[in-house]
Amino acid sequence: MVWPSIDWPILAYSMAVCQVTNYIWQGYKSYYCSMAKIILFNKPYGVLSQFTDSDGNCGLRAFIDRKGYYPAGRLDLDSEGLLLLTDNGPLQARISNPRYKLAKTYLAQVEGIPSEQQLQQLALGVKLNDGLTLPAQARLIDDPQLWERVPAVRFRKTVPTAWIELKIREGRNRQVRRMTAAVGLPTLRLVRWAIGEWTLANLAPGKYKLEEISVPPQNTRPAKPRQKPRSTGKHA
Repeated sequence: MVWPSIDWPILAYSMAVCQVTNYIWQGYKSYYCSMAKIILFNKPYGVLSQFTDSDGNCGLRAFIDRKGYYPAGRLDLDSEGLLLLTDNGPLQARISNPRYKLAKTYLAQVEGIPSEQQLQQLALGVKLNDGLTLPAQARLIDDPQLWERVPAVRFRKTVPTAWIELKIREGRNRQVRRMTAAVGLPTLRLVRWAIGEWTLANLAPGKYKLEEISVPPQNTRPAKPRQKPRSTGKHA
């Protein structure tokens, strides 16, 4: 077997280039990216989206024993599911601000069996008292494997129920409930399953998990618009 000859100067140069490249990349990440911690919390029914108790309802303090975290958005008292909290202000704004169009996925148990026309209405946009909703994704799903709600949902024995998955990119007050009601499908139970790529998978009610993520820089100053040249009154 003949071993190939090695050009040692070229090999040493290549190794040096790799080391420099890695050094530059690590410096780039440390300068341009910051690390933030985020809490994924499965909010139970009847719990406020704030740490302090109010009007006989308990807040997040009863479940989350960490300081310096603030909710990124909110979830209504009578809704369940995913609530995100973070210790990073720019990340909090990015998650909760509809301008970034972070999709939120809801599982809604509704009264009645949705028709294709009703699902299409939800998808195309529903006219509410504060305007038309943005296009969404809506589909009929099988009964999800969820925990039992406490207190239990009240049903009318004479009216069937069904589950729909609704994905929206807005954050209006009680939007999902108002959307389903507007198309004739009152919501009986509402669970937020996902925000962006974060989901409730393997997270029991009242429990949370902590994740660390890399946060890209946020432009603090918007780019200045280019000024148009002043007109001299002359034409070419």
